[in-house]
Amino acid sequence: MKKSERCWRVGTRGSELALVQTRQVVELLRRRWPEHIFEVIEIQTTGDQVAHLALPAIGDRGLFTKELERQLQEGAIDLAVHSLKDLPTDLPEELCIAAVLPREDPGDALVSAAGWRLEDLPAGARIGTSSLRRQAQLRAVRKDLNFVPLRGNVPTRLRKLAQGECEATVLAWAGIRRLGLDLSGKAVALPHNVCLPAVAQGAIGVEVRKQDRELRKVLMTLDDPVTHLQVTAERAFLRWLGGGCHVPVAALAKPAGAELLLEGLVASPDGTRVIRGQEVGDAAYPEELGTKLAERLLREGARELLERA
Repeated sequence: MKKSERCWRVGTRGSELALVQTRQVVELLRRRWPEHIFEVIEIQTTGDQVAHLALPAIGDRGLFTKELERQLQEGAIDLAVHSLKDLPTDLPEELCIAAVLPREDPGDALVSAAGWRLEDLPAGARIGTSSLRRQAQLRAVRKDLNFVPLRGNVPTRLRKLAQGECEATVLAWAGIRRLGLDLSGKAVALPHNVCLPAVAQGAIGVEVRKQDRELRKVLMTLDDPVTHLQVTAERAFLRWLGGGCHVPVAALAKPAGAELLLEGLVASPDGTRVIRGQEVGDAAYPEELGTKLAERLLREGARELLERA
């Protein structure tokens, strides 16, 4: 190895989507820093090991990330690539998010063999999803729908759909597009006013040790400031609420000139109550914006829903 070279170890989950996202990060790094070596290391997470159980049944904090963080803390890897929606809002003291890549479409898609829109689904149709956020919002529109647990990576869920385990499923557009899947005639966008996305959905985050200043400088070249501001506001909203997979919580921030528009919601799992609102604030202070919206929704009834959970 030449003196100018450094070998950086990149940790990732072993799922197909996680590997695609990690290769994207590594390719960008190799283009910008050809003198460095980037080695990809696959790490199995708790969420991967218990893929047969619904997330609320096993707890949700760091199911897909804590093993990667542990390897970071122990020095076995130098950076970890995450789907940022999986990363808890409270990071270990010695770790930080060094870069957030440009966001893919943050929304959800309703996927069925017939390409049904939500209003066209047959009465009593089975929707395959383990996400309480998706269940609550769809129940608020279609009380007749039945929900069946459906976990696993995107190809697994599509296979279960094809095998008739459900009439439709809900997938993130980001996963569909990053995997290069052609779901023409099968996938229909769910509008944000029907199904608001998960916090930071569609964003890729790179986590490192705070002390690794050289590596943080390398990763700063990948950071998309607009996306970083958006997800910071959304994650601040979730952090202040203290919610997770046990309570349906959703949020999406959008640029509005020099400001950010943040929309968020907290719902009851059965969809009978949806506390929803939005706030606009200076884009330079995204955490304050997220906190402000969270406090507003808590006053308007979200606190009661969270306490019940």
